Amino acid sequence: MKTIAALQALVTAASLDCEPSDAELDAIELEMPLIRAEVELLDAQITTLDRTPSQLDARRIRRARRQVLAARRALANLSAAGTPEVA
Repeated sequence: MKTIAALQALVTAASLDCEPSDAELDAIELEMPLIRAEVELLDAQITTLDRTPSQLDARRIRRARRQVLAARRALANLSAAGTPEVA
């Protein structure tokens, strides 16, 4: 009986041991307001899945959508300006 062995090394083995670079961490930090806003929107939408949304729920979803749009706009403006500073 022949044994089956991999002929090539694992492709992702080297990438599993690495930590994120400083540039990647900076990019995550720059996008963090958008990530938080999207999580808040998702949370507001999840709370209304099993019931009819009340006026308060609808207001919370609208506010969360506005926050996502504002965070996207701010991130796009930072990217367009080329400045990595967060206001």
